[in-house]
Amino acid sequence: MLLTIVSFVVVLGILVFFHELGHYWVARRNGIVVEEFGLGYPPRLVKLFTYDGTDFTLNALPLGGFARMKGEDAGDTSPGSFNGASIGGRAMTLIAGPAMNFVLAIVLFAASFLAGFPSTAGHPQFTTVAPDSPAAKIGLQTGDILMTYGGAPVQVSVDEGARATVKPPAANAAAPAELVVSRAGELVSLPVSDARQIQAAVDGGQYVPVLMTQITGIGQDSPAQAAGMLSGDLVLDLNDTVITAGNPLNQEVKEHLGELVTMTLWRQTEWVDVTLTPRAEPPAGQGALGVQIGPVTEMATLGFLPALWEGVGSTFEYASLVLQLPFLLIAGRMSPSDAQLTGPVGIAQMVGGAVSATIDTGLWFPILRLSAVLSAALAITNLLPLPALDGGRLLFILIEAVRGRRINPEREGLIHMIGFIILLGLMVFVTFRDLSSAPQGIDWAKLMGQ
Repeated sequence: MLLTIVSFVVVLGILVFFHELGHYWVARRNGIVVEEFGLGYPPRLVKLFTYDGTDFTLNALPLGGFARMKGEDAGDTSPGSFNGASIGGRAMTLIAGPAMNFVLAIVLFAASFLAGFPSTAGHPQFTTVAPDSPAAKIGLQTGDILMTYGGAPVQVSVDEGARATVKPPAANAAAPAELVVSRAGELVSLPVSDARQIQAAVDGGQYVPVLMTQITGIGQDSPAQAAGMLSGDLVLDLNDTVITAGNPLNQEVKEHLGELVTMTLWRQTEWVDVTLTPRAEPPAGQGALGVQIGPVTEMATLGFLPALWEGVGSTFEYASLVLQLPFLLIAGRMSPSDAQLTGPVGIAQMVGGAVSATIDTGLWFPILRLSAVLSAALAITNLLPLPALDGGRLLFILIEAVRGRRINPEREGLIHMIGFIILLGLMVFVTFRDLSSAPQGIDWAKLMGQ
């Protein structure tokens, strides 16, 4: 519980700090006086310091923060006040907060790709082994599939640009430091004393990732069950056609409905061949084979520029998904239960789970990825055209620009105050709902293939 609370306060504090820093920085450059920059909400605990006329304070309620500008919610239009600034100055000041969170989301997403992220992975099957190549020097031949090294799977990332590192065997590993490859259906051991030799062979070799589709469940009375397939089996081929990223299992199965087929599976330490007939009309809830499948994942990394590009793409992809939610709900393509709002309690539980996963696994991906999502969510939420939010204030500025004159600042301030009370009530409602239910956590270990 203590870890969850501390983690939540720290993560939320960082996200809010950068949000308010955006407001503060742009406000000052537009001649707007920022009277107080507060972390947390009042009552005030301590004034940390004063800089250039702004009091920097630490407050008692660690659920947010604020940059209080002169005359922000009053009729004050005197020089230095928020309402006294130009339309452009006020608009840029309001946009700056969400913009900072978007930038922070990009940085955090990029950091998660740099530090290591779960990537669909497979065992490399060498399509060509050139003479005197690093692969040839350790005894590999064309067609070899790298299976294990020191007892651990040898896998490569399927995602373009990602790189999975070949792990050296543990110092106390029971298995000898040897590379096991599958050659024409037989397991062959090659003496390799250094994982860097395998890494060099993979980095400089020509191969295709295979064995990246895993059986995760078997349906009752299904062809898969009758054939003896087991959860955990990895699929190599169907009727000698290798299953790859470009030729997925479900696509290959559709071409053989009602036909007797043979599948080659890797089961822990051996190859297994099974024969079965995919059903053209399977019962409800089951597919043609009667199996559940999932990708095999391995932690991989990206270089700086690819990671930064993926950070930008992930941020806008998440923002697009959130903006599509109302339309998905109306169209019936998403159920309300799948799009439930989560309040501070639910978010705190998610943050606590991510921090625990990072501590348990030693991998930074959980906390970096969740923080990136929360930062993007904070940006999008604040841009909604609702009173008291940055988007609501921007809406009033847009109306002012269209009308050619502004709405009375005191009346606008009252509307924002009412909106704040409504949002606070909504937060209380969502918090009680989170307390009365058990929000489903993220299985980070499973997601990362740990």
